Amino acid sequence: MGWAYGVLTGKLIVIGSGPAAHTAAIYLARAELKPVLYEGMLANGIAAGGQLTTTTDVENFPGFPKGVGGQELMESMRAQSERFGTEIITETVAKVDFSSRPFKYWVEWNETEEHTADAVIIATGASARRLGLPGEDKYWQNGISACAVCDGAVPIFRNKPLVVIGGGDSAAEEAMFLTKYGSHVTVLVRKDKLRASKTMAKRLLANKKITVRFNTVGGEITGDDKGLMSHMVVKDVNTGKEEKIEANGLFYAVGHDPATALVKGQVETDSEGYIITKAGTSYTNIEGVFAAGDVQDKRYRQAITSAGSGCIAALEAEKWLAEQEDEENDLEKENQAEKGNNNVVVPEYRSNPLL
Repeated sequence: MGWAYGVLTGKLIVIGSGPAAHTAAIYLARAELKPVLYEGMLANGIAAGGQLTTTTDVENFPGFPKGVGGQELMESMRAQSERFGTEIITETVAKVDFSSRPFKYWVEWNETEEHTADAVIIATGASARRLGLPGEDKYWQNGISACAVCDGAVPIFRNKPLVVIGGGDSAAEEAMFLTKYGSHVTVLVRKDKLRASKTMAKRLLANKKITVRFNTVGGEITGDDKGLMSHMVVKDVNTGKEEKIEANGLFYAVGHDPATALVKGQVETDSEGYIITKAGTSYTNIEGVFAAGDVQDKRYRQAITSAGSGCIAALEAEKWLAEQEDEENDLEKENQAEKGNNNVVVPEYRSNPLL
């Protein structure tokens, strides 16, 4: 990997800054592939490190029996990446061209310089949709979350009334999960019926610790003198009637937006924008382009599963690059052999003068 007049050329780049990106970089660096990781500058509106940096306590990542702060965990991953030789660049990749190899890409603020890479791992993540309710910013991670599995067991939610907003399978799953910790869970559904599957809807409605309020939306969120959420306003969309209810936790289950605008029209995505990978792998529809983490995972979205997919992407990228190198070497040998045959001196034929 080398710089020439500000232009970067090399074997492989990783685009992203979360667990998937750094795990991939660690494996690639240990394989001496000299990866370059573009962590972005406020990519997706979030600082380098991804969504995990907005999580105060991570209690389900192995190796931390007392839990670890999301920011601290990502700082450790970043340091480990650098320790093994990853070159980390705090720039946002603004444009890519995967039409031919080596792949071309350009960074924000300097789109006149064209950089190249033989392979790319996309680990740009996904961001949880927010509703922009009054008080949302103030109480985000102080009572408001977009991941019940990540944050539901936090002490501030234990034996307290909780609220989930959403009407699909994710909302149903999160509400049922939260019954393990909260005293009661209220699910707010904007419409008059659930979007969840029949099985999930039946389980949700049958749970005695859950109340589903149809035709209801969330309103202003307020808190206590400790800066933690304590109440919220709910509104009946049919009558317009508002009610202030006790709620020490609010969980959004209204979907995520994968950060795939960068590769739109080149890498194959599904109807929701998630990158489609070959089942059980990180392979995309373009040879040499791999995807890892939440950008291709709309089901689990956990730090540990993202890290695992980053490992898979790194191993598969390493294998693919080795295969490409072998093919190039074989082709070079064939060319050399053919060139050698063309240089063989054939003795000039002369008739025997004695005949």
